[in-house]
Parts: sequence; structure tokens; C-alpha cells
Amino acid sequence: MFLGVFVAVSQYEPFSIVLNVCTLDRLVSAVLAHFILKEKLHKLGMLGCVMCIVGSVIIVIHAPQESPITSVQEIWIMATQPAFLLYVGSVIMLVFILVFHFSPRCGHTDVLVYTGICSLMGSLSVMSVKALGTSLKLTFEGKNQLIYPETWFFMLVVATCVVTQMNYLNKALDTFNTAIVSPIYYVMFTTLTILASVIMFKDWDGQSGGDIISDICGFIVVLSGTILLHTTKDFERSSSFRGNFVPVSSTLSTRLCSGNGDSKFDEEVPPPPEEVCMRRQ
Repeated sequence: MFLGVFVAVSQYEPFSIVLNVCTLDRLVSAVLAHFILKEKLHKLGMLGCVMCIVGSVIIVIHAPQESPITSVQEIWIMATQPAFLLYVGSVIMLVFILVFHFSPRCGHTDVLVYTGICSLMGSLSVMSVKALGTSLKLTFEGKNQLIYPETWFFMLVVATCVVTQMNYLNKALDTFNTAIVSPIYYVMFTTLTILASVIMFKDWDGQSGGDIISDICGFIVVLSGTILLHTTKDFERSSSFRGNFVPVSSTLSTRLCSGNGDSKFDEEVPPPPEEVCMRRQ
């Protein structure tokens, strides 16, 4: 669902807007869970929601204007420029190092291994989705782009990257807590995707220094709010568990003692080792 919405919206807006406004789904989920599922939202989580909204507004106000694309071959020229080819080569090299060297050794102990693979491949998949979505949009408008091999190449890249990304994301979620994986993955994925977009589509060309600084500040605010929202969502639940805990009564061991002084403890609930049955007078 998210991929379909991203394909549709990214044809008209820059990546810096699309990726950061998509953080609002976390905000809406947290608010709905608070009112519908009765999951209490921590005060710091509320602050995180506000930060996500403020950061997204800043990014939308100072977002760059995207130039229209008329053919998939135009995107191919952008994708084959030396700067982006250097980025793609670096990503592929890092992915191979993480998959074949670090994943077998510390993949189950370091959350950055699996999330790093997902984020690196995700940045390439998003660029390919942008190219594929543009070619499909132009095709539906009457300018057939399916006759170009570049369209099918981008489709192959999308399939490869998405399958790899989902595979290692599932491994990360199976191995580590979701509250840890989700913010780390979001921060790395969004940062790398915006970096790839700046290199490939040159989103910041023609922008003033103030607009660029505002975009970066808004991006940092959104990331900070997302981290707060995820890391504090279980605070109230864990504190309520601790508050409802009632220790075992100290008279339980006395009630379980027999008349001759032998203890008859329940086999399923062993008593604390420091408790000693007193001989009934």
C-alpha cells in the first residue's frame, strides 16, 4: 500500500516532501491507538507527534521545486551520471560487505547490520520506483515508455531491491525489538534516500542557502520526533505492569507447612530459597 501511494505522489513532489510527510502515518497510528485501542500515549510521545508535524510543515514550506520529466530516457541520463554511479557502486559494495562478512558474524547481535542492508537497498529501490512510476504515468498519458529497455531495467531493479529489502527487514524484526528497529530503519532509510535523490535529481539546485538549512533542520526535527514517538510508546504499558505486580504473601509458606514440619510446596510455584517453614507449635 505504501509503495503504491509513494509511486503516485512522488511523480509530482520531491522526495524530501514525500518521505517526511509519510511520517504522519506513524502519528495517526499513535493517536488512533490512544483513542480506539486505549493504548496510553506518553507525554514524550505527544511531544514527538508535535515535532513530526512541525518538521513536516517546515519541509513543505521550504521544499525545492521539481522540474518535469518527459521520458524515461531522461531519468536514465540522470541515473548514469558519474556522481550517482559512484553512489550506486558504494551502496552495492557496502551491501556485499554487510551480507557476506558482517551478517554471519554479528547480524544477530548488532541491529545496524540488517537495518543497514535494508536502508541501502531501499535508497536504490526508491530511485527505481520513481523512474518506473514516471514511465508508467507517461505511458498512461499516451507516450508509450514500455518500448524502451530502460523501463524494464528499472522494473528489474525495483523487484531485486524490494525482495532483498523485505528479506532483511523481516530478519531484523524477528531478531530485535520493533521499538528499536523501526526508528533506526526510518532514520537510515530516509537519510540515504534523500541523499540519493539530491545526487540523482539534484533537488537542491537553484535553492538558496536558507532554504537548504531549513530543510535540514526540519528533517532533523522529524527524525527526533519519530525516535521519541517509537521509544516512548511502551512506557505507560511497562509502568502499569510494574504497578499491578503484587508480591507473594509471606504467609503462604506458613500455610503450606505440615504438622510435622515438612513443607508441601506446589511443584509449579517453588518458594523463595530464604523462606523456612516454622514448626507448628
